[in-house]
Amino acid sequence: MPHPKFLIAGALIIGAIFWLMFSGVNNSMVYYYTVSELTDKAPELVGRGLRLSGQVKPGTIVRDDSLSRVEFLVWEQATDKTIRTVYRGIIPDTFKDRAEVVVEGKYHLEDGVFRANTLLAKCPSKYEGQEGNPETYKDKEGYSEGAYGTAAAAAQESR
Repeated sequence: MPHPKFLIAGALIIGAIFWLMFSGVNNSMVYYYTVSELTDKAPELVGRGLRLSGQVKPGTIVRDDSLSRVEFLVWEQATDKTIRTVYRGIIPDTFKDRAEVVVEGKYHLEDGVFRANTLLAKCPSKYEGQEGNPETYKDKEGYSEGAYGTAAAAAQESR
């Protein structure tokens, strides 16, 4: 039978590992706030690191390429609310009007500016699959009936 001191040491080590795992997960989880949520809860969120998601309001992008700086409005289309956002860093190629964005940083209530240290942008129309009739793809290069057509056409091609 193992000595009690080894059992206690093992239990402490296992406990420490679990504590590190769960405290690390809790610290890395950040909730995505919408523009409405941030404006409603602004006083309690000031100075805290958080993520804000929305769209880039068309016509609001002001770039200063010499400083790698961009200023724009994060927009919630459903409510038409906006938050002025300033970001310094590498600007993604997909960053443009109406792009879906997630910015990470801190909200400053005194001037109403969200100062972002991370900017993630995606252009949904560029990456979403096209819907519709397969007939629309027949004229595209690389299309073959066996690869994209019906099961009957594929079976006939294999004969």
